[in-house]
Amino acid sequence: MTGSLTGRHFLKEQDFTPGEWRALLDLTGELKAARAAGTEVQRLSGANIALIFEKTSTRTRSAFEVAAHQQGAHVTQMDGNSSQLGHKESPADTARVLSRVFDGIEYRGAWQSTVETIARYSSVPVWNGLTDEWHPTQSLCDMFTMREASGLDDHDITFAYVGDARFNVGCSLLMGGALLGMDVRLVAPEKLLPPASVVATARRIAETTGARITLTDDLAAVEGCQFIHTDIWVSMGEPESVWTERILLLRDYQVNTALLERTGVSDVKFMHCLPAYHNRETTVGEAIYSRFGLEELEVTDEVFESPASIVFDQAENRMHSIKAVMVATLA
Repeated sequence: MTGSLTGRHFLKEQDFTPGEWRALLDLTGELKAARAAGTEVQRLSGANIALIFEKTSTRTRSAFEVAAHQQGAHVTQMDGNSSQLGHKESPADTARVLSRVFDGIEYRGAWQSTVETIARYSSVPVWNGLTDEWHPTQSLCDMFTMREASGLDDHDITFAYVGDARFNVGCSLLMGGALLGMDVRLVAPEKLLPPASVVATARRIAETTGARITLTDDLAAVEGCQFIHTDIWVSMGEPESVWTERILLLRDYQVNTALLERTGVSDVKFMHCLPAYHNRETTVGEAIYSRFGLEELEVTDEVFESPASIVFDQAENRMHSIKAVMVATLA
């Protein structure tokens, strides 16, 4: 199945069939197991990969770089200050230049339209490392992590995303879960649910996969969930002025011990794409405390540091799932 992905772009979940999405997850598991066993075969030896980061990154950059090196590829990292993209050169022209030199291109930035344009004009695979609308490398990782942590068939996995579900992580989890036939629950204030067009697409996919989709502002929807996901309340690039409104909207949606207990699942797991504001040990965390008197935001430190938290398993799996994407589209 992954052979059919050779030369394909990786821009958003709904570009793939359920079978293709499952194949990427299966390949993730195979590559992770091979790495652990010391039997990994380098299938990208000699490949050259461009990594464009218009938005900052810890996990995505590390995952792409290390996965590429482990597979024998070379990477060149660019940011807004080290390339002409968007300043002196259009995305279309950049794509045509880079695809003459590199074998694959990763882009992380604000606009989905930018990565779509790069893909349209590129002659090599283009991978979406994050835009404001979609985060497919994250959702692929999260689907794999839920498989790994539960040992369940995809159709038997039930998860909830709690918080601001309008943007990339909420939308990508909805779409990834729909592709796999999972029980997907987005729990958020009504104005922070995904766009109607995204929901409609997910429901169309669910008709073929048997996925169950729930969108609600009622926290009772977490009952029976094996996994609780969340994300920061103010996304990358949003102005500080939205903090007050967002905190007022979401303060009841914090993931805390009481919310985990509300699932009724004794071994419920907590997931977060990171970074997380669970204490004051960051510049942003301290600024929020100074302004609002809050030591924790979307998740309490108690939950974040608890045995229920699998956020660092999740972070590691970004590398294995991104490796699968590169191998499937390049090798």
